[in-house]
Amino acid sequence: MSKNMNLTLKVWRQKNSDTKGKFVTYQADHVSPDMSFLEMLDVVNEDLTRKGDDPIHFDHDCREGICGSCSLHINGRPHGPKQGITTCQLHMRSFNNNDTVVIEPWRAEAFPVIKDLAVDRGAFDRIQAAGGFVSVNTGGVPDANAIAIPKVIADEAFNSATCIGCGACVAACKNASAMLFVSAKVSQLALLPQGQPERYRRVQAMVAQMDAEGFGSCTNTGACEAECPKEISITNIARMNRDYFTAKLIKQEEA
Repeated sequence: MSKNMNLTLKVWRQKNSDTKGKFVTYQADHVSPDMSFLEMLDVVNEDLTRKGDDPIHFDHDCREGICGSCSLHINGRPHGPKQGITTCQLHMRSFNNNDTVVIEPWRAEAFPVIKDLAVDRGAFDRIQAAGGFVSVNTGGVPDANAIAIPKVIADEAFNSATCIGCGACVAACKNASAMLFVSAKVSQLALLPQGQPERYRRVQAMVAQMDAEGFGSCTNTGACEAECPKEISITNIARMNRDYFTAKLIKQEEA
């Protein structure tokens, strides 16, 4: 039977985006190694609430690794020390007794702090709204096999579509670039027949919105791919860049 652990937590506390924040130290004692990271924070918050203190604010929803809400920077890495998982899938057995665990929010100008560890990722929603969709009159549901799509293309589009928009790519990037997120959303439609009519308008609109939101430029360090919990490939960035420059050339030829 695994023994419980005692941990020292250094947690970023910040009232809102207009105030200065600081690290506050908490003791998390008798932590079961079978707890998830968020369950551990729940226990810490229960103790703070009993003492009449303000609990630590952090985002969470499904706790199944599919919603992208649990955006925590743990010991210098988005979502913690394991690869290919979100924070809610991280278990305390990944740490050792008497470890010090540093917990921060995503650090990016485009993701202002709401409170403590929770940040506003509305910038991603606005990028998606700028062009991450297909404009069609839906009508009746078409037959699933009405449009033949090669399996290799369908698989690649699906892999791009697995992006959950958590923002780990931005948090991992030294420039706070959103290129991996945007390129995944561009690629999932650019690869499919249904996305072709708006392909070049889409990429220009989404890149323009990304720039307007204040994200940094991509310098191809690969940190985004390394820390992405869904392991989205940076080949999507290359595809998006090709589409973007093709769109510019088409626009020049039409002028």
